[in-house]
Amino acid sequence: MNKRDLNERDICSKFITPAILKAGWDLTTQIREEVRFTKGRIIVRGKLVAQGQAFALP
Repeated sequence: MNKRDLNERDICSKFITPAILKAGWDLTTQIREEVRFTKGRIIVRGKLVAQGQAFALP
């Protein structure tokens, strides 16, 4: 397995999350993954900022 061929999600799943669990962290109370802060994408163009429309998660 070449680590350079893995994406960010793969790296987290194969290396980071297991290391955190091995260190004694609790998966349900101490680890949150892919948390959304807004209902839509934040669009920045120069000094203008807008919030895009929310979309449904699969």
